[in-house]
Amino acid sequence: MAKGERGAQGSEGKLIKPAETPQQTELGHKLTVCSKLCFAIGGAPKEVASSAISFFLQIYLLDIAQINAFQASMVLFIGKAWGAVTDPIVGFFITKSRWTRIGRLMPWMLGCTPFLVVAYFYLWFVPPFISGRFIWYLGFYCLYQTLITCFHVPYSALTMFLSTDHKERDSATAYRMTMEVLGTLVGAAIQGQIVASAHTLKHCPTQNMSASYLGNSSGPEIVKSLVRSQDYLSHSVSVTVSAVISVPFWQWFLRRFGKKTAAFCGITWIMPFTMMLVFIPNVVVAYVVAVSSGLSVAASLLLPWSMLPDVVDDFRLANPHSKGHEAIFYSFYVFFTKFAAGISLGVSTLCLEFAGYDTGACKQPAPVVYTLKLLIGAAPVAFIVTGLMILLLYPISEDVRLRNKLCLDELR
Repeated sequence: MAKGERGAQGSEGKLIKPAETPQQTELGHKLTVCSKLCFAIGGAPKEVASSAISFFLQIYLLDIAQINAFQASMVLFIGKAWGAVTDPIVGFFITKSRWTRIGRLMPWMLGCTPFLVVAYFYLWFVPPFISGRFIWYLGFYCLYQTLITCFHVPYSALTMFLSTDHKERDSATAYRMTMEVLGTLVGAAIQGQIVASAHTLKHCPTQNMSASYLGNSSGPEIVKSLVRSQDYLSHSVSVTVSAVISVPFWQWFLRRFGKKTAAFCGITWIMPFTMMLVFIPNVVVAYVVAVSSGLSVAASLLLPWSMLPDVVDDFRLANPHSKGHEAIFYSFYVFFTKFAAGISLGVSTLCLEFAGYDTGACKQPAPVVYTLKLLIGAAPVAFIVTGLMILLLYPISEDVRLRNKLCLDELR
Protein backbone atom coordinates (compact mmCIF):
# COMPACT_ATOMS: atom_id res chain seq x y z
CA MET A 1 0.00 0.00 0.00
CA ALA A 2 2.77 2.39 0.87
CA LYS A 3 4.50 1.51 -2.39
CA GLY A 4 1.43 2.39 -4.39
CA GLU A 5 1.02 5.55 -2.36
CA ARG A 6 4.52 6.68 -3.24
CA GLY A 7 4.11 5.65 -6.84
CA ALA A 8 0.95 7.69 -7.39
CA GLN A 9 2.47 10.95 -6.18
CA GLY A 10 5.82 12.60 -6.04
CA SER A 11 7.54 14.07 -3.01
CA GLU A 12 5.57 17.31 -3.37
CA GLY A 13 2.18 15.58 -3.67
CA LYS A 14 2.01 15.96 -7.47
CA LEU A 15 1.01 13.33 -9.98
CA ILE A 16 3.97 11.85 -11.82
CA LYS A 17 3.79 10.83 -15.45
CA PRO A 18 4.52 7.21 -16.41
CA ALA A 19 7.75 8.18 -18.11
CA GLU A 20 9.14 9.53 -14.85
CA THR A 21 8.74 6.43 -12.69
CA PRO A 22 8.25 2.72 -13.34
CA GLN A 23 6.07 2.39 -10.23
CA GLN A 24 3.26 4.39 -11.84
CA THR A 25 2.60 1.69 -14.44
CA GLU A 26 2.08 -0.85 -11.67
CA LEU A 27 -0.96 1.08 -10.46
CA GLY A 28 -2.75 0.31 -13.70
CA HIS A 29 -2.33 -3.45 -13.32
CA LYS A 30 -4.93 -5.76 -11.81
CA LEU A 31 -4.67 -6.10 -8.03
CA THR A 32 -4.10 -9.56 -6.63
CA VAL A 33 -6.56 -11.14 -4.21
CA CYS A 34 -3.83 -11.07 -1.56
CA SER A 35 -3.36 -7.31 -1.99
CA LYS A 36 -7.09 -6.69 -1.68
CA LEU A 37 -7.34 -8.87 1.42
CA CYS A 38 -4.39 -7.16 3.09
CA PHE A 39 -5.97 -3.79 2.44
CA ALA A 40 -9.39 -4.95 3.62
CA ILE A 41 -8.18 -6.54 6.86
CA GLY A 42 -6.78 -3.18 7.94
CA GLY A 43 -10.28 -1.82 8.42
CA ALA A 44 -11.68 -4.69 10.48
CA PRO A 45 -10.26 -3.72 13.93
CA LYS A 46 -11.70 -0.23 13.64
CA GLU A 47 -15.13 -1.68 12.91
CA VAL A 48 -14.87 -4.09 15.83
CA ALA A 49 -14.50 -1.13 18.19
CA SER A 50 -16.96 1.12 16.37
CA SER A 51 -19.72 -1.49 16.29
CA ALA A 52 -19.35 -2.16 20.00
CA ILE A 53 -19.68 1.56 20.67
CA SER A 54 -22.61 2.00 18.30
CA PHE A 55 -24.55 -0.94 19.73
CA PHE A 56 -23.74 -0.74 23.41
CA LEU A 57 -22.23 2.55 24.57
CA GLN A 58 -25.64 4.11 25.11
CA ILE A 59 -26.83 1.09 27.12
CA TYR A 60 -23.52 0.97 29.00
CA LEU A 61 -23.69 4.63 30.00
CA LEU A 62 -27.31 4.38 31.13
CA ASP A 63 -27.44 1.02 32.88
CA ILE A 64 -23.87 0.16 33.93
CA ALA A 65 -22.06 3.48 34.33
CA GLN A 66 -25.34 4.80 35.84
CA ILE A 67 -25.26 8.32 34.41
CA ASN A 68 -28.60 9.89 33.56
CA ALA A 69 -30.06 10.01 30.07
CA PHE A 70 -29.29 13.71 29.55
CA GLN A 71 -25.62 13.21 30.40
CA ALA A 72 -25.46 10.12 28.18
CA SER A 73 -26.93 12.10 25.29
CA MET A 74 -24.34 14.81 25.83
CA VAL A 75 -21.49 12.28 25.84
CA LEU A 76 -22.73 10.74 22.60
CA PHE A 77 -23.50 14.00 20.83
CA ILE A 78 -20.44 15.99 21.91
CA GLY A 79 -18.15 13.02 21.27
CA LYS A 80 -19.50 12.47 17.78
CA ALA A 81 -19.46 16.21 17.05
CA TRP A 82 -15.87 16.42 18.28
CA GLY A 83 -14.90 13.48 16.09
CA ALA A 84 -16.62 15.11 13.12
CA VAL A 85 -14.79 18.40 13.65
CA THR A 86 -11.42 16.64 13.86
CA ASP A 87 -11.93 14.88 10.51
CA PRO A 88 -11.26 17.84 8.19
CA ILE A 89 -8.56 19.11 10.55
CA VAL A 90 -6.71 15.79 10.42
CA GLY A 91 -7.26 15.65 6.66
CA PHE A 92 -5.66 19.08 6.32
CA PHE A 93 -2.64 18.13 8.41
CA ILE A 94 -2.22 14.92 6.43
CA THR A 95 -2.02 16.87 3.18
CA LYS A 96 0.68 19.03 4.77
CA SER A 97 2.65 16.06 6.09
CA ARG A 98 6.07 15.22 4.69
CA TRP A 99 6.66 12.06 2.72
CA THR A 100 8.57 9.32 4.48
CA ARG A 101 10.04 5.96 3.50
CA ILE A 102 6.62 4.39 4.17
CA GLY A 103 4.63 7.14 2.49
CA ARG A 104 2.62 10.01 3.91
CA LEU A 105 -0.37 8.10 5.28
CA MET A 106 1.13 5.09 7.06
CA PRO A 107 2.93 7.10 9.81
CA TRP A 108 -0.41 8.49 10.94
CA MET A 109 -1.98 5.05 11.25
CA LEU A 110 0.98 3.47 13.01
CA GLY A 111 1.55 6.39 15.36
CA CYS A 112 -2.00 6.70 16.70
CA THR A 113 -2.75 2.98 17.21
CA PRO A 114 -1.14 2.44 20.68
CA PHE A 115 -2.86 5.50 22.13
CA LEU A 116 -6.13 4.45 20.50
CA VAL A 117 -6.04 1.13 22.36
CA VAL A 118 -5.57 2.91 25.71
CA ALA A 119 -8.40 5.36 25.07
CA TYR A 120 -10.76 2.55 24.08
CA PHE A 121 -9.93 0.58 27.22
CA TYR A 122 -10.74 3.46 29.57
CA LEU A 123 -13.94 4.24 27.67
CA TRP A 124 -15.34 0.95 29.02
CA PHE A 125 -13.87 1.31 32.50
CA VAL A 126 -16.11 2.31 35.41
CA PRO A 127 -14.17 4.72 37.66
CA PRO A 128 -14.53 4.38 41.46
CA PHE A 129 -16.01 7.86 41.82
CA ILE A 130 -19.57 8.81 40.83
CA SER A 131 -19.85 12.59 40.60
CA GLY A 132 -17.21 12.98 37.87
CA ARG A 133 -18.21 10.10 35.60
CA PHE A 134 -19.76 12.39 33.01
CA ILE A 135 -16.43 14.21 32.54
CA TRP A 136 -14.57 10.88 32.51
CA TYR A 137 -16.60 9.36 29.69
CA LEU A 138 -16.84 12.59 27.73
CA GLY A 139 -13.07 13.05 27.87
CA PHE A 140 -12.15 9.53 26.82
CA TYR A 141 -14.85 9.41 24.14
CA CYS A 142 -13.53 12.65 22.60
CA LEU A 143 -9.97 11.30 22.81
CA TYR A 144 -11.07 8.06 21.16
CA GLN A 145 -12.82 9.97 18.37
CA THR A 146 -9.70 12.03 17.71
CA LEU A 147 -7.42 9.01 17.54
CA ILE A 148 -9.79 6.92 15.41
CA THR A 149 -9.91 9.84 12.98
CA CYS A 150 -6.10 9.84 12.78
CA PHE A 151 -6.32 6.19 11.75
CA HIS A 152 -9.43 6.06 9.58
CA VAL A 153 -8.91 9.09 7.34
CA PRO A 154 -5.48 8.01 6.02
CA TYR A 155 -6.57 4.38 5.83
CA SER A 156 -9.63 5.15 3.72
CA ALA A 157 -7.63 7.54 1.53
CA LEU A 158 -5.29 4.67 0.63
CA THR A 159 -7.97 3.52 -1.81
CA MET A 160 -6.88 6.21 -4.25
CA PHE A 161 -3.32 4.84 -4.29
CA LEU A 162 -4.11 1.16 -4.82
CA SER A 163 -4.79 1.45 -8.53
CA THR A 164 -5.69 3.91 -11.27
CA ASP A 165 -8.26 1.44 -12.59
CA HIS A 166 -11.79 2.25 -11.40
CA LYS A 167 -12.87 -1.39 -11.41
CA GLU A 168 -9.92 -2.43 -9.28
CA ARG A 169 -10.60 0.31 -6.75
CA ASP A 170 -14.26 -0.68 -6.62
CA SER A 171 -13.28 -4.30 -6.11
CA ALA A 172 -10.85 -3.40 -3.32
CA THR A 173 -13.61 -1.34 -1.69
CA ALA A 174 -15.94 -4.36 -1.86
CA TYR A 175 -13.30 -6.51 -0.12
CA ARG A 176 -12.88 -3.83 2.51
CA MET A 177 -16.62 -3.52 3.14
CA THR A 178 -16.91 -7.29 3.52
CA MET A 179 -14.18 -7.39 6.16
CA GLU A 180 -15.61 -4.37 7.95
CA VAL A 181 -19.06 -5.96 8.14
CA LEU A 182 -17.46 -9.07 9.63
CA GLY A 183 -15.63 -6.82 12.07
CA THR A 184 -18.96 -5.30 13.02
CA LEU A 185 -20.30 -8.75 13.89
CA VAL A 186 -17.24 -9.65 15.97
CA GLY A 187 -17.42 -6.40 17.92
CA ALA A 188 -21.15 -6.67 18.54
CA ALA A 189 -20.92 -10.33 19.56
CA ILE A 190 -17.99 -9.98 21.97
CA GLN A 191 -19.14 -6.76 23.57
CA GLY A 192 -22.71 -8.02 23.59
CA GLN A 193 -21.81 -10.96 25.79
CA ILE A 194 -19.90 -8.70 28.18
CA VAL A 195 -22.77 -6.24 28.46
CA ALA A 196 -25.28 -9.09 28.74
CA SER A 197 -23.49 -10.74 31.65
CA ALA A 198 -23.01 -7.46 33.52
CA HIS A 199 -26.58 -6.35 32.89
CA THR A 200 -28.20 -9.67 33.78
CA LEU A 201 -26.26 -10.04 37.00
CA LYS A 202 -27.22 -6.59 38.23
CA HIS A 203 -30.76 -6.30 37.00
CA CYS A 204 -33.80 -8.00 35.59
CA PRO A 205 -34.81 -11.65 35.72
CA THR A 206 -34.34 -13.57 32.50
CA GLN A 207 -37.79 -15.18 32.38
CA ASN A 208 -40.47 -13.85 30.05
CA MET A 209 -37.93 -11.84 28.12
CA SER A 210 -39.52 -12.90 24.83
CA ALA A 211 -42.78 -11.35 25.95
CA SER A 212 -40.94 -8.16 26.85
CA TYR A 213 -39.33 -8.21 23.43
CA LEU A 214 -42.68 -8.61 21.68
CA GLY A 215 -44.12 -5.71 23.63
CA ASN A 216 -41.25 -3.26 22.95
CA SER A 217 -39.70 -4.34 19.52
CA SER A 218 -37.82 -1.07 19.18
CA GLY A 219 -34.56 0.81 19.83
CA PRO A 220 -32.44 0.15 22.94
CA GLU A 221 -35.31 -1.84 24.48
CA ILE A 222 -35.09 -4.34 21.61
CA VAL A 223 -31.36 -4.57 22.06
CA LYS A 224 -31.62 -5.10 25.79
CA SER A 225 -34.40 -7.65 25.42
CA LEU A 226 -32.46 -9.55 22.81
CA VAL A 227 -29.35 -9.47 24.97
CA ARG A 228 -31.22 -10.82 27.97
CA SER A 229 -32.99 -13.54 26.00
CA GLN A 230 -29.77 -14.58 24.23
CA ASP A 231 -31.45 -13.88 20.87
CA TYR A 232 -29.30 -10.85 20.15
CA LEU A 233 -26.43 -12.76 18.60
CA SER A 234 -28.69 -14.62 16.19
CA HIS A 235 -30.23 -11.36 14.99
CA SER A 236 -26.78 -9.80 14.56
CA VAL A 237 -25.63 -12.86 12.62
CA SER A 238 -28.70 -12.55 10.37
CA VAL A 239 -27.90 -8.93 9.55
CA THR A 240 -24.20 -9.56 9.07
CA VAL A 241 -24.47 -12.71 6.98
CA SER A 242 -27.04 -11.01 4.80
CA ALA A 243 -24.75 -8.01 4.37
CA VAL A 244 -21.69 -10.12 3.57
CA ILE A 245 -23.59 -12.15 0.99
CA SER A 246 -25.05 -8.97 -0.49
CA VAL A 247 -21.72 -7.21 -1.12
CA PRO A 248 -20.87 -9.24 -4.28
CA PHE A 249 -24.44 -8.71 -5.49
CA TRP A 250 -24.20 -4.93 -5.13
CA GLN A 251 -20.75 -5.00 -6.73
CA TRP A 252 -22.30 -6.70 -9.77
CA PHE A 253 -25.31 -4.39 -9.65
CA LEU A 254 -23.26 -1.20 -9.69
CA ARG A 255 -21.23 -2.43 -12.66
CA ARG A 256 -24.38 -3.43 -14.52
CA PHE A 257 -26.65 -0.48 -13.76
CA GLY A 258 -24.35 2.22 -12.41
CA LYS A 259 -23.46 3.40 -8.92
CA LYS A 260 -26.16 6.04 -8.63
CA THR A 261 -28.93 3.57 -9.49
CA ALA A 262 -27.45 0.95 -7.16
CA ALA A 263 -27.28 3.41 -4.27
CA PHE A 264 -30.86 4.50 -4.84
CA CYS A 265 -32.20 0.94 -4.95
CA GLY A 266 -30.13 -0.33 -2.03
CA ILE A 267 -30.98 2.47 0.38
CA THR A 268 -34.68 2.46 -0.56
CA TRP A 269 -34.94 -1.27 0.13
CA ILE A 270 -34.95 -0.91 3.93
CA MET A 271 -37.88 1.51 4.26
CA PRO A 272 -40.89 -0.85 4.13
CA PHE A 273 -39.20 -3.36 6.41
CA THR A 274 -38.44 -0.67 8.99
CA MET A 275 -42.13 0.19 9.16
CA MET A 276 -43.01 -3.49 9.44
CA LEU A 277 -40.98 -3.78 12.62
CA VAL A 278 -42.99 -0.95 14.17
CA PHE A 279 -46.49 -2.04 13.16
CA ILE A 280 -46.03 -5.85 13.26
CA PRO A 281 -43.89 -6.46 16.35
CA ASN A 282 -43.12 -10.17 16.46
CA VAL A 283 -40.08 -12.40 16.29
CA VAL A 284 -40.65 -13.60 12.71
CA VAL A 285 -40.88 -10.03 11.43
CA ALA A 286 -37.75 -9.15 13.40
CA TYR A 287 -35.77 -11.83 11.55
CA VAL A 288 -37.22 -10.73 8.19
CA VAL A 289 -36.20 -7.16 8.96
CA ALA A 290 -32.74 -8.34 10.05
CA VAL A 291 -32.11 -10.13 6.75
CA SER A 292 -33.53 -7.25 4.70
CA SER A 293 -31.48 -4.77 6.71
CA GLY A 294 -28.35 -6.66 5.72
CA LEU A 295 -29.08 -6.00 2.05
CA SER A 296 -29.51 -2.30 2.65
CA VAL A 297 -26.57 -2.07 5.04
CA ALA A 298 -24.28 -3.61 2.40
CA ALA A 299 -25.45 -1.06 -0.18
CA SER A 300 -25.14 1.90 2.19
CA LEU A 301 -21.60 0.87 3.10
CA LEU A 302 -20.30 -0.12 -0.33
CA LEU A 303 -21.83 2.47 -2.66
CA PRO A 304 -20.76 5.77 -1.02
CA TRP A 305 -17.19 4.55 -0.59
CA SER A 306 -17.18 3.37 -4.23
CA MET A 307 -18.49 6.72 -5.42
CA LEU A 308 -15.99 8.80 -3.48
CA PRO A 309 -12.95 8.00 -5.70
CA ASP A 310 -15.03 9.10 -8.71
CA VAL A 311 -15.64 12.43 -6.99
CA VAL A 312 -11.91 12.83 -6.37
CA ASP A 313 -11.13 12.02 -10.01
CA ASP A 314 -13.74 14.52 -11.19
CA PHE A 315 -12.15 17.18 -8.99
CA ARG A 316 -8.70 16.32 -10.32
CA LEU A 317 -9.90 16.79 -13.87
CA ALA A 318 -11.66 20.06 -13.13
CA ASN A 319 -8.66 21.36 -11.15
CA PRO A 320 -5.53 19.88 -12.78
CA HIS A 321 -3.18 22.14 -10.80
CA SER A 322 -4.59 21.15 -7.41
CA LYS A 323 -2.84 17.96 -6.27
CA GLY A 324 -2.63 15.77 -3.19
CA HIS A 325 -6.05 16.48 -1.66
CA GLU A 326 -7.34 12.91 -1.42
CA ALA A 327 -7.30 12.93 2.39
CA ILE A 328 -9.40 16.11 2.46
CA PHE A 329 -12.21 14.46 0.48
CA TYR A 330 -12.19 11.34 2.61
CA SER A 331 -12.05 13.34 5.84
CA PHE A 332 -15.08 15.42 4.88
CA TYR A 333 -17.06 12.29 4.02
CA VAL A 334 -16.23 10.84 7.43
CA PHE A 335 -17.05 14.24 8.96
CA PHE A 336 -20.62 14.27 7.65
CA THR A 337 -21.10 10.61 8.53
CA LYS A 338 -20.05 11.18 12.13
CA PHE A 339 -21.98 14.41 12.36
CA ALA A 340 -25.19 12.69 11.29
CA ALA A 341 -24.55 9.80 13.67
CA GLY A 342 -23.86 12.18 16.54
CA ILE A 343 -27.06 14.11 15.96
CA SER A 344 -29.14 10.94 15.72
CA LEU A 345 -27.66 9.41 18.88
CA GLY A 346 -27.83 12.62 20.88
CA VAL A 347 -31.36 13.52 19.82
CA SER A 348 -32.68 9.99 20.32
CA THR A 349 -31.26 9.77 23.82
CA LEU A 350 -32.59 13.23 24.64
CA CYS A 351 -36.03 12.18 23.40
CA LEU A 352 -35.89 9.23 25.78
CA GLU A 353 -35.10 11.60 28.63
CA PHE A 354 -38.12 13.76 27.84
CA ALA A 355 -40.30 10.65 27.45
CA GLY A 356 -39.41 9.52 30.96
CA TYR A 357 -36.78 6.84 30.39
CA ASP A 358 -35.98 5.20 33.73
CA THR A 359 -32.28 4.35 33.97
CA GLY A 360 -31.77 0.73 34.98
CA ALA A 361 -35.47 -0.19 34.94
CA CYS A 362 -36.51 -3.53 33.45
CA LYS A 363 -39.77 -2.14 32.08
CA GLN A 364 -40.18 1.33 30.61
CA PRO A 365 -43.36 3.47 30.59
CA ALA A 366 -45.64 3.66 27.54
CA PRO A 367 -44.38 7.10 26.30
CA VAL A 368 -40.87 5.67 26.04
CA VAL A 369 -42.09 2.77 23.89
CA TYR A 370 -44.03 5.17 21.66
CA THR A 371 -40.98 7.44 21.31
CA LEU A 372 -38.80 4.49 20.37
CA LYS A 373 -41.25 3.47 17.65
CA LEU A 374 -41.06 6.96 16.17
CA LEU A 375 -37.26 6.90 16.34
CA ILE A 376 -36.90 3.60 14.48
CA GLY A 377 -39.86 4.02 12.13
CA ALA A 378 -40.97 7.45 10.96
CA ALA A 379 -37.71 9.32 11.58
CA PRO A 380 -35.39 7.04 9.53
CA VAL A 381 -37.84 6.89 6.64
CA ALA A 382 -38.10 10.69 6.56
CA PHE A 383 -34.33 11.11 6.51
CA ILE A 384 -33.87 8.38 3.90
CA VAL A 385 -36.36 10.07 1.59
CA THR A 386 -34.57 13.39 2.06
CA GLY A 387 -31.22 11.80 1.27
CA LEU A 388 -32.56 10.09 -1.84
CA MET A 389 -33.90 13.40 -3.17
CA ILE A 390 -30.42 14.88 -2.73
CA LEU A 391 -28.91 11.82 -4.42
CA LEU A 392 -30.96 12.61 -7.54
CA LEU A 393 -28.78 15.70 -7.98
CA TYR A 394 -25.53 13.66 -8.01
CA PRO A 395 -23.93 14.69 -11.33
CA ILE A 396 -21.42 11.88 -12.00
CA SER A 397 -23.23 9.39 -14.21
CA GLU A 398 -21.58 6.34 -15.77
CA ASP A 399 -20.94 8.31 -18.97
CA VAL A 400 -19.28 11.09 -17.02
CA ARG A 401 -17.22 8.57 -15.06
CA LEU A 402 -15.99 6.91 -18.26
CA ARG A 403 -15.14 10.26 -19.79
CA ASN A 404 -13.18 11.28 -16.71
CA LYS A 405 -11.27 7.99 -16.75
CA LEU A 406 -10.23 8.48 -20.37
CA CYS A 407 -9.14 12.06 -19.73
CA LEU A 408 -7.14 11.13 -16.65
CA ASP A 409 -5.46 8.28 -18.51
CA GLU A 410 -4.29 10.80 -21.08
CA LEU A 411 -2.95 13.11 -18.39
CA ARG A 412 -1.04 10.24 -16.77
